[in-house]
Amino acid sequence: FAAGAVNVIPESGHFDPEEIFELLDHWPNASFFAAPTMVVRLLAAQSARAPRHLRTLIYGGAPMYVADSLRAIQLFGQRLYQLYGQGEAPMTITGLPQEMHQASMMDRLSSCGYARTGCEVKIYDDVDRELPSGEVGEIVTRSDCVMAGYWSNPAATAKALRGGWLHTGDVGSMDAAGFLTIRDRSKDMIISGGSNIYPREIEEVLLTHPAVAECSVVGRPHAEWGEEVVAFVVAKTEVSNEELDKLCLDNIARFKRPREYRFVEALPKNNYGKVLKTELRKLLAPLTP
Repeated sequence: FAAGAVNVIPESGHFDPEEIFELLDHWPNASFFAAPTMVVRLLAAQSARAPRHLRTLIYGGAPMYVADSLRAIQLFGQRLYQLYGQGEAPMTITGLPQEMHQASMMDRLSSCGYARTGCEVKIYDDVDRELPSGEVGEIVTRSDCVMAGYWSNPAATAKALRGGWLHTGDVGSMDAAGFLTIRDRSKDMIISGGSNIYPREIEEVLLTHPAVAECSVVGRPHAEWGEEVVAFVVAKTEVSNEELDKLCLDNIARFKRPREYRFVEALPKNNYGKVLKTELRKLLAPLTP
């Protein structure tokens, strides 16, 4: 609306990859906004193709797995643009521009880009001290686009905006060049035996297996270790626990590998295509020692 552009709403009223491809072929200079799971569904569509009128495919709402980014680059070329933000700072924290969506820039593809104009981003520890580059902590930001506060909730506002910085609740790190990498939501981090385990790291490894279509990793309460790792897997073709276990052991530390691989037909998602990890946790019963 700010650009005076046409806003096209699919007639079906829901996300249909085939319909989206038809619309992108029809409307010139089109920009399309999508969650990563929507991009994956576009890639899996029978009519998957590079729409002739697509100018930019802007994605955000969750980190894109590197394996999916590479597949998207193969199909759409350098039309991808990643945005990182949240309701408290909508689409304004960082961006990874089109020219950095290249298979030769793997270190950049695993990030969500650098701070957008007028925005400051830092990494804080649990007592709100800034961490050096490479260290993992909470992502904080400040800019004119950050919210004034939560409606009628001064306590939540004070907690989120303490020290003049918006505390995002996301865990990440920043390299020396200012590129931000999101590890996970702080609430999704698994603590097992005193060690922090970030589900996304395990999910990235599992998705490199050709038989894995989707996966999501969560923590399950454990009497001795606090939590243990469980992976929910949607398989394209038959794959064994042993295969996935070997893949993890070859690529990540032993203590991070899933203690259980639970195969499901689909992952629960919200209307934006985000995986509902809370629903997955409900399916897990505490392990009895």
